Amino acid sequence: MSDFLLPDIGEGIVECEVVEWHVAEGDVIAEDQPIVEVMTDKALVEITAPEAGIVTKLYVLQGQIAKVHAPLYAYHIDAEHKPAGSVTSSVADQSGTDEMPVLPEHGLDLSTDTATQKSGGEYAGGYKVPASPAVRRLVREHSLRLTDIASSGKDGRVLKEDVLAHLDQASPTTASANAAPSQSALAMPANGTEPRVEPLRGIRAVMAKRMVEAASTIPHFHYGEEIDVTALLSLRERLKPLAEAQGERLTLMPFFMKAMSLAVAETPILNAQLNTAGNELHYYPQCNIGMAVDSKAGLMVPNIKSVERLTLLEIAREVGRLTTSAREGRVDQADLKGGTISISNIGALGGTYASPIINAPEAAIVAIGKTQWLPRFDESGAVVRRAIMTITWAGDHRFIDGGTIARFCNTWKGFLETPDAMLLHLA
Repeated sequence: MSDFLLPDIGEGIVECEVVEWHVAEGDVIAEDQPIVEVMTDKALVEITAPEAGIVTKLYVLQGQIAKVHAPLYAYHIDAEHKPAGSVTSSVADQSGTDEMPVLPEHGLDLSTDTATQKSGGEYAGGYKVPASPAVRRLVREHSLRLTDIASSGKDGRVLKEDVLAHLDQASPTTASANAAPSQSALAMPANGTEPRVEPLRGIRAVMAKRMVEAASTIPHFHYGEEIDVTALLSLRERLKPLAEAQGERLTLMPFFMKAMSLAVAETPILNAQLNTAGNELHYYPQCNIGMAVDSKAGLMVPNIKSVERLTLLEIAREVGRLTTSAREGRVDQADLKGGTISISNIGALGGTYASPIINAPEAAIVAIGKTQWLPRFDESGAVVRRAIMTITWAGDHRFIDGGTIARFCNTWKGFLETPDAMLLHLA
């Protein structure tokens, strides 16, 4: 039997969350077969089998954290020569525990009280008492031992109800000694319900950390504007059939990005970044535009590289690819790195205004609101129906001032309101 060790996924990642197992103990697996999906702080990663065999043990359950270079699952390599029944029987014998038997050669002498104390009172008869992480935490909060609690779950699993019943049956002396933690851990809201506790992990944990860092270290200032996209909508409707004929879905995002790359060429400081020391500006020749995607794993901002060199159709193809990948949580690391400026299309969900937080170390981000048909005056003073889109910029006030972002926005706005003008600047 061999252990499969969680490989080094890269980017300095030392742990990840097991999202979904595609196999169970006793399953026959083939080489390169998808085995498990894990979530890092960057993206969802699918891990495949290095060789054929039979799975005999899953060391990390779904929702738990796996460590790099630690065993993830065990399997028999010579599966095709092993009777499937014998392996299944072996696995079934172990199904009542969360862990493999802890033997003396593993450094734990189960015959002594000291060993029991070191293990947190979780071992009985050489096996770890099965219980969920939440139950184990509750047991620790009340200074109890799992081996002292009568279990009612399947295969001897200790349930939360078992712990509560054990506390209710405690002697007055014990109850008094544990009064403080008991009241804290078991306190319930007035309506008799308990909040659902969910660990902040993976992409959401990174988002929380980076948003706090960006908001607290970068002095933000915001600049709002309205853009008349009536002509842009008309152009898109004319081009949509041509794009669909080539298998691409043409949204407004490729126009936003192409116009932004042209505006960056006239105001390059919007595509610059301040170094960590805060004493140098780095101007990037490529315009790598990020787009915020509301994925099932949390907010992700993949970026399209060198937008200034791409056609609208090529940008549309990249937008479709990255949107699909992000929503599935499968964005490649390369697509998440190297962004120079970002777009958040909150209007796709119905929002009109937003105050975005800069995707550090970038210099600016724009939040695009929903497009509304509103009355406006034309040049002759007549009221006409126009498609108006609201946008809000956030800029790094350490090196970008209001005048700079206003001029940049006017250029970008000009290309969007008169999209035919972009033809003059295309290579």
